[in-house]
Amino acid sequence: MNEKTETEAQVSDSRRAQHPSGDDRFSLLDKHLKRVRYSQDQLIESLHVAQDVFGHLSDDILVYVARALRLPTSMVYGVATFYQLFTFEAPGDHTCTVCTGTACFVKGADQIVQAVSEEFAVPVGQTSDNGALTLRTARCLGSCGLAPVVVLDGEVLAHLDASKTVEKLKGCLAKTEEKA
Repeated sequence: MNEKTETEAQVSDSRRAQHPSGDDRFSLLDKHLKRVRYSQDQLIESLHVAQDVFGHLSDDILVYVARALRLPTSMVYGVATFYQLFTFEAPGDHTCTVCTGTACFVKGADQIVQAVSEEFAVPVGQTSDNGALTLRTARCLGSCGLAPVVVLDGEVLAHLDASKTVEKLKGCLAKTEEKA
């Protein structure tokens, strides 16, 4: 291989390695989109991958997925806003999701939400000012036999009350502070 061809190959490789936006996370999303052959019926899966990669779905990411799958942006936005699992703002260092379905509500989910909100100064659906905690609610997590259910950083915790939930959160936040 001559020098010019070798240099062109290196430039081509570097372009493939870095997304034009400069954000390498788009390259991960691009790999997924290519793997599913830019199939429109893979919209929900593609949104899940995008959220896993970026931590949330911003307007830019929704537009990017819409263009890649050749779908109207309004359709992509409509699907993303329909499902409870998609988020549109960057989450805090820790996330706490409290199920507020009927079984959980009857067994004290409201008290859990109120206690966490007051103790950590974080309104429901938002992230604390210091970025440490995001508090969310979900209409039903499908674990009614475990009510009330709290999902803390992806771990499902069952049969908690307000004080136990606050204790668990304090423990998580203390571990984060120790690492810092």
